[in-house]
Amino acid sequence: MKLNEIEKISGLTRRDFEEEYLKKNKPVVFTDLTKKWPATEKWTFEWLKSNHGHLQVPVYDNDFRKPGKDYLTPKRSMPFAEYLDTIQGGPTDLRMFLYNIFKHAPELINDFSMPDITDGWLKTFPMMFFGGQGARVDLHYDLDCAAIFISQFQRKKEVVLFAPDQGNYLYQHPFTVQSEVRIDQPDFQKHPALNLASGYRTVLEHGETLFMPHLFWHYMNYTEGGFSLSLRRHSLYTRARGAYNVARHFVVDKGMNYALGDKWGQIKADMAQKRAQAVLV
Repeated sequence: MKLNEIEKISGLTRRDFEEEYLKKNKPVVFTDLTKKWPATEKWTFEWLKSNHGHLQVPVYDNDFRKPGKDYLTPKRSMPFAEYLDTIQGGPTDLRMFLYNIFKHAPELINDFSMPDITDGWLKTFPMMFFGGQGARVDLHYDLDCAAIFISQFQRKKEVVLFAPDQGNYLYQHPFTVQSEVRIDQPDFQKHPALNLASGYRTVLEHGETLFMPHLFWHYMNYTEGGFSLSLRRHSLYTRARGAYNVARHFVVDKGMNYALGDKWGQIKADMAQKRAQAVLV
């Protein structure tokens, strides 16, 4: 497995971004895209606790995708301030996502804006993601297939990316957008095709923004407790592809998981192995 460092650039023009990165489906890290956002200085742990700590939020652990009755369900709910104390205080695998904080605290929307680096923004669906040191986002690509701009706040996060054409090496589970490989603990005996994969890596710092092209596989490791904001860019193709993914995920995958539990997880793993073996022949 080969991982190349993602370029970090300041002063990138709209034309250069669209020609060199957007059209070529190549990731890049902007070091200055958020410099005019109030959020860059304003959104600290203490400010969020003081102003929005009363919110009751769902949190997830690293067993989020473990087959069985708790598949894709929160570990528990807790006050937002208590959760922020938890991730600020030390290692924990608890993450907060799939929760639209802007619905409950709409004034936060005033603290950032859609960058003029490109068009096509999905303005109604910004998302925030939080995680403690040691939390991870297992390798997958997003259901809606959007291109993502991920801006990091307060501390660091490691990101590993693979282009869509690397999917044959990544042991994708059928009817999902999920890989079974552990990027942080690769097992090349169990997953020999992973040796052939080539991708990208970076560590996002506070105020930096990663452009992740549509359909890119991504793994994230919270090297320190922190949080990020994701803005999504869509096209007609990604909207159609995303609708298909949502349908097969919620109808087929979740339905079979509830019906078969651990057995369904093993069926998907076996199918992923067979697909990957085909590229080794």
